[in-house]
Amino acid sequence: MHLAKRLLAATAVAALLTSPLASPVLAATKAPTPAVATPALPSIDIPYTKFVLANGLTVIVHEDHKAPIVAVNIWYHVGSKNEPKGRTGFAHLFEHLMFNGSENANTDWFKALEKLGATDMNGTTNTDRTNYFQNVPTAALDQVLYLESDRMGWLVNAIDQAKLDEQRGVVQNEKRQGQNQPYSIAWDIITASTYDGDHPYGHTVIGEMTDLDAASLTDVKDWFKTYYGAANATIVLAGDITPEQAKAKVEKYFGSIPAGPPVTHQKAWVAKRTGSQRAEVQDRVAQSRWYRVWNTPQTGSKDNDYLSLLSDVLASDKSARLYKRLVYEDQIATAVSAFQAEGEIGSTFHIQVTAKPGVPLEKIEAVVEDEMAKLLRDGPTAAELNKIKVDRTAGFVRGAERIGGFGGKSDILAENQVFRGSPDAYKETFETWKAATPADIKQAANTWLTDGDFTLELTPYPFQDATVPEGKREPAPPVGPIAAAVFDKYETATLSNGMKVMLARRTAVPVVELSMIFPGGYANLPAGDRSVPGLTMNMMDEGAGNRDALTISRQQSELGASLSTGGGSLFSSVGLSALKANLAPSLDLMADVVLRPTFPQAELDRLKKLEIAALQRSKQQPQTVAFRVFAEKVYGPTHPYGINVTDETINSVSREDLVAFHKAQLNPNGAMLVAVGDITMPELVSKLEARFGSWTSPTPAVRAALPAPTPAQKAIYLVDKPGAQQTTILAAIPAAARDETTERSVELMNNVFGGSFVSRLNMNLREDKHWSYGASSFMNGSLGPRAFVAFSGVQTDKTKESMVEFRKELTEVGTTRPITAEELAKAQTDMTQSLPGQWETGGAVLGSLSSLYTLERPANFWDLYAPGLKAVDVAGINAAAKRVVKADDVIWVVVGDRAKIEKDLRGLGYGPVIVVDADGKVVK
Repeated sequence: MHLAKRLLAATAVAALLTSPLASPVLAATKAPTPAVATPALPSIDIPYTKFVLANGLTVIVHEDHKAPIVAVNIWYHVGSKNEPKGRTGFAHLFEHLMFNGSENANTDWFKALEKLGATDMNGTTNTDRTNYFQNVPTAALDQVLYLESDRMGWLVNAIDQAKLDEQRGVVQNEKRQGQNQPYSIAWDIITASTYDGDHPYGHTVIGEMTDLDAASLTDVKDWFKTYYGAANATIVLAGDITPEQAKAKVEKYFGSIPAGPPVTHQKAWVAKRTGSQRAEVQDRVAQSRWYRVWNTPQTGSKDNDYLSLLSDVLASDKSARLYKRLVYEDQIATAVSAFQAEGEIGSTFHIQVTAKPGVPLEKIEAVVEDEMAKLLRDGPTAAELNKIKVDRTAGFVRGAERIGGFGGKSDILAENQVFRGSPDAYKETFETWKAATPADIKQAANTWLTDGDFTLELTPYPFQDATVPEGKREPAPPVGPIAAAVFDKYETATLSNGMKVMLARRTAVPVVELSMIFPGGYANLPAGDRSVPGLTMNMMDEGAGNRDALTISRQQSELGASLSTGGGSLFSSVGLSALKANLAPSLDLMADVVLRPTFPQAELDRLKKLEIAALQRSKQQPQTVAFRVFAEKVYGPTHPYGINVTDETINSVSREDLVAFHKAQLNPNGAMLVAVGDITMPELVSKLEARFGSWTSPTPAVRAALPAPTPAQKAIYLVDKPGAQQTTILAAIPAAARDETTERSVELMNNVFGGSFVSRLNMNLREDKHWSYGASSFMNGSLGPRAFVAFSGVQTDKTKESMVEFRKELTEVGTTRPITAEELAKAQTDMTQSLPGQWETGGAVLGSLSSLYTLERPANFWDLYAPGLKAVDVAGINAAAKRVVKADDVIWVVVGDRAKIEKDLRGLGYGPVIVVDADGKVVK
């Protein structure tokens, strides 16, 4: 569970297209005043059935039978704005308590759901609502509805002081984890500065430590009785279910739950301000950041929708006004964002700029004010607005695949019902966007963004510290037979230039996802060239053919397409997500990027500065620092997996290096193109041949051979982070390369140890001790040498105790406390029954399909995957634990406040304590 901010209303919805999506029509170049045609945009519809039970529970049903899963999404109309003074954080604290079991199902929610194969499981709280959601196999729906109804109607008597204390500790660690992140202080200041204390939005969602400490058992039970009645809830069932089935099931499980008392719902309270206010603050960050915020109208209002479009005019892509001016032209910033943070009773409009090192914030502010003045005077252009309309529409279309999770169909229906009174109220927003004119945007901007601004300047801190119904319910219903996972059927082909093609056809949405993968990365190059592949791939869309970087960025938005590039140790790739209607021009754009990158020197100079700035920011992130040090210590400073990017490796890259890498490593002979989407293989091959068929190479590309690792000495490597609210602990054990004959037993072992919410490590540190917000483990590395890694962020005063628990768990799993048959069965159920949910989207299938190539797996790998998991026995999983989890071989990396933890670390006896910097170099 994590604290969620309000999602923009247009993140994703399901779309039934009633008119074709056309590309914007470019204005005639000869006309003295070009006219920009409005693009043809589709209508959007998520069919639904709605009914209300006698107890006031609102039920919404959407049918989608593409997979044997159902999204269950329950929204309670209560958030932090309902909290009285002195009780901040109650809504979020109660969200956590709802996962700890109810009267007739008194077990951890994740334990109960993971064994059913649930995916997209979570619960979140914001200012206006609390929601709980999961996707479950159709056969498990009755049991999940039983469990959801039990915690709606039979929760109070299951909450005791121990559970309250446990979850209070977890929430406080979540707050510490947030405070431990760079720039986190800004949001507390912005909240307090833009709303008065008596406004419902006048405090943060997560609350104050003192208020959380003061929460009593009576307080939380009263909170439940007030806000968690059936009449204050909306449940959405989306997926493999009919309205008739849904009505019968919801009546059965929820019909007898009381409505609850009447709840007061605050109407619009737009806290429009006057004048200009400012604040300054220092924090331990790598770069200065400038914020400006205005209070604006609530979600559902036309001006809210116009301001949402306006934010994209400023910072939606590289060609947007602020991004183009600050990052490309003036090159005084490294990151720019603008957004309308929507709320039920009021919203806020944000501009946020991260300054290039050494650039004063006054210079940033002057540019922003100059660009805002132009926009307020003239409004956006028709071309700008049309580009944004197409781009947002493409987001709607892509959302059509998902029934659950953040921004899925069930989320959209619930949100619009709860906040706007109708599941399809999103259509009003969409129609507002379609009809919006530059004059509308200009008027909204002048109404709301000309007065009442708050500015925050956040600069680096330069100093170092010295130091329910009566009676017992019937038992939960049994779970029926859950459908076995079936991986998508796919076809293969070979282009005339030798490039292989794999295609899994999916027609649920008119989108095609492609990934062109090349067996070349920094493992093919000398150690000093560590940054060449990454910069080469990042530069490929900074200029290609006759298009410059801004043109490439703008045309992606105009087409509703998304290009991505990436370079790693063994592979480089170029990805494309395209609307089917615009696939041809989108592939033209991709072909330019792949075949004809121009690598402009000016763009390389700019990008290198951005990369260095991003690297410096990452060195302020405790978890990132831990993994940088881990890589160097486990694999060795000259091993491809152990070489970290540095300022020096970035600065040493020349344009000639990029050209050479592109020529040598991006080779069609030996590469693979993986595709998923609404296209046939003949269509795909024809389009690819037309653009890539003449691109040939006589020499097949080959992936690099990886040397053996050279681990550093076993020790505790301590990185000092003065003032850290938490300590990040990472325990790494070098491991052998992947062996598919035993890999399923390793995966299951990891699931039991730290790879799931109910794993041993997480239940110990989070649920039992509540010293951490979460602890986990995984196998690092895909091909070649690997490492078994366990890590967590823990409260500083429990660093030593947490490391003792780490060591205990690592030791016991292979010795005194072997994995039981029950734990194995739970892991097998979790990993097999969740597969249908994991393969819901085309992007997920693309990743699994790509792994057949990158990991050299057999063609039928995914058909045999679930049976392979089920074939592992207790002896096999424990053999994996003994083989992999060698507690005596641990290399520890600890990132925290040295002054507070070093003495305890030296007393542990886990090896010498060696103080290093963020690059792993010893600190004298």
